[in-house]
Amino acid sequence: MIELKSPAEIERMRTTGRFVAQVLTELAELADVGVNLLDLEHHVRDRIRERGAQSCYWDYAPSFGNGPFRNVTCLSVNDAVLHGLPHDYALRDGDVLSMDLAVGIDGWVADAARTVIVGTPADDDLRLLRATEEALAAGIEAARPGNRLGDISAAIEAVATGHGYPINTDFGGHGLGRTMHEDPHVPNKGRAGRGLQLRAGMTLALEPWLARTTDRIVFDPDGWTIRSADGSRTAHSEHTIAITEDGPQVLTRRLPRHADSTSA
Repeated sequence: MIELKSPAEIERMRTTGRFVAQVLTELAELADVGVNLLDLEHHVRDRIRERGAQSCYWDYAPSFGNGPFRNVTCLSVNDAVLHGLPHDYALRDGDVLSMDLAVGIDGWVADAARTVIVGTPADDDLRLLRATEEALAAGIEAARPGNRLGDISAAIEAVATGHGYPINTDFGGHGLGRTMHEDPHVPNKGRAGRGLQLRAGMTLALEPWLARTTDRIVFDPDGWTIRSADGSRTAHSEHTIAITEDGPQVLTRRLPRHADSTSA
């Protein structure tokens, strides 16, 4: 079932989204050569506690995964792209780090992901990262009342394949609002003009993710961390958006450097 949100409810999600965007910006600034993933995880734990927010990841226990998730961030490095468990690892020069964060504030959720390159970037990694960001922008642009769910998926797919990257459809975007995962599922590949008709008040997390040379994935023994099957590098970009009569609104848009969302 899909719950359409009122303008007031969308504004409450925007409050959460601003916090998520701010914390991801902080992580991007902290991520540097020699920084341990566990330090990033504990930074987010502190920020969530200070804000009085609730982690959507802590105790999350879907059908996959080895027991409940006991962290508040997903931190995935290089060939890892989704659900990476924060662990004792010091970032190295050239590492590709995907950071995914979902929290709730006063009963309303926002979810976003951002990929950064630590230290000296390789050209191939920059191209991959740009492709996910461009695919996300294309998907957002297609999220308009009267369009179809397939229009979003097809827009994401067109950008990815245009850059020459294969697409995995096992994991994609999703609805969200009062909880982290709601209907509908939003694949990163699809046919324009097909599927559910989009309506004002729908709120979605769109999240194109790509591996450089494969569409196949494997799971680590931890049951959570998802990697490219061939070890090629990966990237992941995600925003929470609201579909409105005036067009799509990004609720997790990055704020200017001087802005602070902690009191929003």
